[in-house]
Amino acid sequence: MSRRTPRLFAATLAVAALALGACAEKTSDDTPAAGSSSGAAFPATVGNLTLDKRPEKIVSLSPTATEMLFAIGAGSQVTAVDDQSNHPADAPKSELSGFQPNAEAIAGKNPDLVVLANDTNKIVAQLTALKVPVLLTPAAATLDDTYRQLTDLGTLTGHPTEAADVTTRMKDEIGKLTKDLPQRSTKLTYYHELGPELYSATSKTFIGSIYALAGLQNIADASDADGKNGGYPQLSQEVIVKANPDFVFLADVKCCQQSADTVKARSGWAGITAVKNNQVVALDDDVASRWGPRVVDLLRSIVDATAKVPA
Repeated sequence: MSRRTPRLFAATLAVAALALGACAEKTSDDTPAAGSSSGAAFPATVGNLTLDKRPEKIVSLSPTATEMLFAIGAGSQVTAVDDQSNHPADAPKSELSGFQPNAEAIAGKNPDLVVLANDTNKIVAQLTALKVPVLLTPAAATLDDTYRQLTDLGTLTGHPTEAADVTTRMKDEIGKLTKDLPQRSTKLTYYHELGPELYSATSKTFIGSIYALAGLQNIADASDADGKNGGYPQLSQEVIVKANPDFVFLADVKCCQQSADTVKARSGWAGITAVKNNQVVALDDDVASRWGPRVVDLLRSIVDATAKVPA
């Protein structure tokens, strides 16, 4: 499964889910003006990192951070992104890797700020020794983590007002999506698939918390009740078939070419409620594995799919 193993997913959630339509247009794609917002102030401090002036050569080695930077209007300050950052399409993709970061290669871009999702091979210490400012933005565990990272990036890039606007829009959209959910006597159940090897994510994870907002019950929770799998258990065909989920959500469409047809062809799966009722939902792998502004898109996809089932 290479880059889609739960270990990598849990570490970065960035390679392995936002408002379809309006919110997406207002966040990731409609980049605000390039100048600093009126609320910007330097020196700017986040945690132990202080920048004396606005960074103009930002290197992002996290696809989620890349989306966040562009969403808050700092896209013009981003001069290089990692090889997995593919949104927005005009992000300056480079040969740099977030999985196997090379301090010398990163420093060769002459950045005045590097944003990372994890401290692989103690890259933070290596870059610090080279006097390269580094901000670590690890995989979010909650939506509050997402909002905090947007705020931190807004502070350090000179776009605090735009960052606040993005988080406000996200909260508003999420509130609208969850406000009028149908009241069900029994919760709809689901299986979220990270890969065809049947790795999933429990309700304790960030992705699981998004499904919980939609009022769904996760069949993977029982498989990781003791937490030994860190929230990313590998299920068996038998467990999934026996659980008989109402929905199957596929986050392995791009990477692994999974679809409603491939799911139906699996041994014993044709009789699952999700398959019989055509409730196998193909997600965008990237949206479903990142914790940036497009998480609203993921929630909308879930809500729209489940709304078709009578309460």
